[in-house]
Amino acid sequence: MSEKLKPLNTIGRYFRKKFGQSVYKIPISISGFTCPNIDGTVAKGGCTFCENDSFSPNLAKNSKKFKLHPTMNENPYLTQQIQQLKMQYYATKTRLEKKFGAKQFIVYFQSFTNTYAPINTLKTLYSEALLLDDVVGLSVGTRSDCVNEEILEYLQQLSHQTNPNSNQANEIWVEYGIQTIYDTTLEKINRGHDYQNVKEWIKKTKEYGLLVCGHIIFGLPDETKEMMLNTIKETIKLNIDSIKIHPLYVTNNTLLALEYKNGEFDPINEEDYIELLIETLKILPKNITIQRLTAGINNASLVAPQWCNDKHTQMANIKKALQKANISY
Repeated sequence: MSEKLKPLNTIGRYFRKKFGQSVYKIPISISGFTCPNIDGTVAKGGCTFCENDSFSPNLAKNSKKFKLHPTMNENPYLTQQIQQLKMQYYATKTRLEKKFGAKQFIVYFQSFTNTYAPINTLKTLYSEALLLDDVVGLSVGTRSDCVNEEILEYLQQLSHQTNPNSNQANEIWVEYGIQTIYDTTLEKINRGHDYQNVKEWIKKTKEYGLLVCGHIIFGLPDETKEMMLNTIKETIKLNIDSIKIHPLYVTNNTLLALEYKNGEFDPINEEDYIELLIETLKILPKNITIQRLTAGINNASLVAPQWCNDKHTQMANIKKALQKANISY
């Protein structure tokens, strides 16, 4: 008799247990948000894998568009940003309702750095998001060098408020791009901060009682299998609540694309990636939920590796490997 497969502690299972039904994250991209690694505050050009003005003619044409900065006194485009939030939310909500019968949602401020703006702008957008129909919480994507005590204190206040759609406290997450624990790698990818900064602000975020999701990248330049697994082990020690893992893939209009074409970067292959993923899942504590196992892009902007161009095939191969490892997705 075969051994029963052990189920992964996915974010979906976590939500169903907590809310009694499936909860869907709706990604939002608000115009004007940028990053201190793009606007020159901590570095220039952005991370090497990030599409930006320096390498994209289309973006360069729009480089004079309004961009937020935490030191701004006023935001003349806030009304338009609220409208953008609502339009994106309801468009995706309608689709998810029709396709899955979805009833509860979390607004996921996804693109760029969603704490890198004046505090009044952040407070308005976060509070407006929680007022949208059937929203039970927020997830805010950011960098560890773009949060402060005032932002965390406000998110804490929101996390203590009862949500009328769930009759529970608002579900408030902060998602940090950790990527790696190695400062040498962070320098290579032009990250603009070190790992100590990550440790410090994740610790503070947890002290405010907020939920934390850490993003990890496998296949960063010159990293060995041992280095990648060490990143996972050290990330676990940060007391995160959830994790997202994906391979580093190369897209057009990035410095990484130039490095790849010059033979200076060799992307991780699918076999090694899946092997690392399985080893990660074996050591991941049961209390840490899993939000992402892989990623890719299915359009002409993908340069390499080609196995990242079809997420359905990726997931099929990952699930086969999981089954062999006695794990069910």
